[in-house]
Amino acid sequence: MSEVSSLTGRLLVATPALADPNFDRAVVLLLDHDEEGSLGVILNRPTPVGVADILESWAALAGEPGVVFQGGPVSLDSALGVAVVPGEGSDKTGASAAVGDGPLGWRRVHGAIGLVDLEAPPELLAAALGSLRIFAGYAGWGPGQLEDELVEGAWYVVESEPGDVSSPDPSQLWRAVLRRQRNELAMVATYPDDPSLN
Repeated sequence: MSEVSSLTGRLLVATPALADPNFDRAVVLLLDHDEEGSLGVILNRPTPVGVADILESWAALAGEPGVVFQGGPVSLDSALGVAVVPGEGSDKTGASAAVGDGPLGWRRVHGAIGLVDLEAPPELLAAALGSLRIFAGYAGWGPGQLEDELVEGAWYVVESEPGDVSSPDPSQLWRAVLRRQRNELAMVATYPDDPSLN
């Protein structure tokens, strides 16, 4: 798959027509997308479990709310850390810049967004991190599966912003991401939670 067709770093925003309850109004950050399949995390599914309850050493670095997020329906017993490193990935104009590998223990996914090695000592990253989210599980698609769902109209594909990873009000992220679009998608943000009540 060419670099141009990779959706890594972009957001999948569930359309109102998506019937899978796992992804109702989900906003998924794609961490990997190639010919072997796709992997991402749902950014707007906080759980009641505190980060300190499962990864105490990382709790002080986790953004608010300081809870674990359900990254998706796959491998709920595994944890992924996604973090933004300010100043990484763009120049002063906002264009992508060719920058170094970033801090030790962090691997760039797209721009300033990257994966954190949760086995690394948190103090290695503490000074560099702008925000950190911990996810239990992930969303995954086999080869061609996501492309089929895109053709079926299950997802809108939009650009991500570093603030999406650490949205302080994840319950409003679906509407906020749609509202900032400069096309007809901004109108979808007003779609009622339950259309049958109209």
